[in-house]
Amino acid sequence: MSRYVFKMPDLGEGTVSAEVVEWKVKVGDPVIEDQIIAEVMTDKAAVEIPSPVTGRVVAITGQPGDMVAVGSELIAFDTSDNAAIKAAPAAAPAPAASARMTPAAPVAATAPAAAVASRVMASPATRRKAHVAGIDLATVSGSGPGGRISAQDLEAAINGGGDTVTRPALRALREGTEEIKVIGVRRLIAQRMSEAKRNIPHFAYVEEVDVTELEALRQYLNSRLAKGAPSYTYLPFLVAALTRVLVQFPQCNAIYDAERNVIVRHRAVHVGIATQTPDGLKVPVLRNAEARVLPDLAQEIRRLSEGARNNKSTREELTGSTITVTSLGRLGGIASTPVINAPEVAIVGVNKAVERPVVVNGAIAIRRIMNLSSSFDHRFVDGFDAAAMIQALKERLEHPATIFIQD
Repeated sequence: MSRYVFKMPDLGEGTVSAEVVEWKVKVGDPVIEDQIIAEVMTDKAAVEIPSPVTGRVVAITGQPGDMVAVGSELIAFDTSDNAAIKAAPAAAPAPAASARMTPAAPVAATAPAAAVASRVMASPATRRKAHVAGIDLATVSGSGPGGRISAQDLEAAINGGGDTVTRPALRALREGTEEIKVIGVRRLIAQRMSEAKRNIPHFAYVEEVDVTELEALRQYLNSRLAKGAPSYTYLPFLVAALTRVLVQFPQCNAIYDAERNVIVRHRAVHVGIATQTPDGLKVPVLRNAEARVLPDLAQEIRRLSEGARNNKSTREELTGSTITVTSLGRLGGIASTPVINAPEVAIVGVNKAVERPVVVNGAIAIRRIMNLSSSFDHRFVDGFDAAAMIQALKERLEHPATIFIQD
């Protein structure tokens, strides 16, 4: 046997180890050169590992969730019969086993049927009490004249004193548990969220914004789009307005370098677009948003979000943001407290826009209202500055023509 050992490669940016997320092959499988054999996760992104050789797998190191150091053995191949392997089709990837289900045992409980009297006699109060208790009075024996059911008869039935009571059947019981190992993107999210909440004193600020004029502009622009073209959402308008406002508030377009104890303020605005994906929350980065026009912003936001959801984002697209925006769309609720995407110092959250009655110039009017829920690192952004930034952003959104005016 000609044994070839492939070690965990250096994946760049100071990576010293990587987590095994999924093996695409198993011991005994034939593989060809450049076939994807594993997916691993660094602190930055998921990385697919291709096979360096053609051969047959004889050993693998680490199960999903295990950390493997750079330079340590990852997988070993037998390359002595490469000609036969090249002629045969590649083996199918081994199925992932990331969850274990404990068998459940639903149980339905029913009580014996009882004879139903032709006419039930009981007072209205007794009937109401029986309805609330879920007791069928036709199954209760009455001790009063003519079989009338008294309050005492019903009480005895409720307490299990009668043999003729039929209780409603229970719904199927749900039992069992499911264990899911926290690995890959979900592990990374858990780690970063914990660190952010543990290390950053969050200052939350919520403000409502009248987006009636912005909605009218959005609808107008959408009506002029070519048939089949994706419509504008609020996000490109928000990002465009944010790039204008941050010129006045550079302390909010910054990152904190903890190792050097330095705040790095950026002139360029690299906006993280928080995106929900099947793997969890990812934040692809829209670079140099300050230099883009509205259609370009909309197209890039859409491209980055789709890439994140389809697991097609590059490592470069998932790093380097200077401020993040997050939106739950129609699930946006009234207010939220978004977690800062460290090492940034600010995140702007968008809640859902709804029509509400508000007072305008002393009269009640129906306006479209949307809340902005934002969080700031209170170590470096004072409450006054945070509020002033959101107020400036609110003014731009409420008067959308100002979004497109260069100051």
